[in-house]
Amino acid sequence: MAELDLSLVKYILLALLTAIAVTFATTPLVKKMAYKVGAIDVPKDARRMHKTPIPRLGGLAIFLGFFLSVLLFVEIQPEIQGILIGSVMIVVLGIFDDIMTLKALPKFLVQIAAAGVAVYYGNVIQYLSNPILTSPEPYLDLGKLAIPVTIIWIVAITNAVNFIDGLDGLAVGVSAISSATLLVTAMLIAEGNVAIIMAALLGACLGFIPYNMNPAKIFMGDTGSTFLGYILATVSIQGLFKLYAIISFAVPFLILGLPIFDICFAILRRLAKGQNPMQADRGHIHHRLIDMGFNQKQTVAIAYMMTAILGLSAVVLTSSGALRALFLIGAIIVVGAIGLKVIFAINPHDHNDHAPPHGEQKEVEDEKD
Repeated sequence: MAELDLSLVKYILLALLTAIAVTFATTPLVKKMAYKVGAIDVPKDARRMHKTPIPRLGGLAIFLGFFLSVLLFVEIQPEIQGILIGSVMIVVLGIFDDIMTLKALPKFLVQIAAAGVAVYYGNVIQYLSNPILTSPEPYLDLGKLAIPVTIIWIVAITNAVNFIDGLDGLAVGVSAISSATLLVTAMLIAEGNVAIIMAALLGACLGFIPYNMNPAKIFMGDTGSTFLGYILATVSIQGLFKLYAIISFAVPFLILGLPIFDICFAILRRLAKGQNPMQADRGHIHHRLIDMGFNQKQTVAIAYMMTAILGLSAVVLTSSGALRALFLIGAIIVVGAIGLKVIFAINPHDHNDHAPPHGEQKEVEDEKD
């Protein structure tokens, strides 16, 4: 680990506190605006777990806190500029979606375009650490595959966070833990800009959490969930995929492990049933935990725990220590055991492919009629 830079710590704290303050202060204003523009989640069917209409434009406050903090404290290099421009595209898309409920295809195309903007400004996964430990080549040059692989990564993580946004406080809390993990990791590998950006994102999440925990006063909507996914995906390219060490292949997948696992399992599950992989169902991790008898707060706590264990494993991998491999194996066993228990638990909705999912949000593929 590089020697800790006190000036960097100062900027990290300033970015964190600024984002918390701005997001916390603007969320009530965004809530009022959501009522005026009609961005309201009305509990008109069985998929809603709340009983009264709740505004769902809270992601705009998260964006405002993050964006202002980054502009104040981050050195805006071309790669960062591309991330910010792409994030604006994602937020504008989310606002329209939260108000009017857009179809899945145009949303998907805009997400690809936003990923393309980030790539155009230099955010590209050019190298991957070689997962084959016995290979003489320490890393793989993706060559012409770099651009499509990067776009797939960004779009996949953007939607993965959106997929887990199904319970009060779930997506924002998981994103906060992932941001904190990326922040610590960036400090360990001396990526100052990435650390400050992650401090801003963490602060924005923390500023919103008081309004979003069960019972939620406001939802982040697609505006927030896709924005958080987009930032986590693009910034991980800046700070993690640039490492040529063997461990760097695993680090971003550990940090974002829960949403990655959920979206992969969702697609495989739907294909196995002969369904359209973009068709909504009630098989996500949080749905299964609810069906196992846990309440909303317990389910969210379990998701937080799994994310924290994986995140801590990622931090251990980027630091030195003889016990890091043993710790990683133990952590993966614990999380894997929980995951297997959830996957193979009896789900009463497995035999009802059209049962609507619980949760505060729609998925990107759910085009509410």
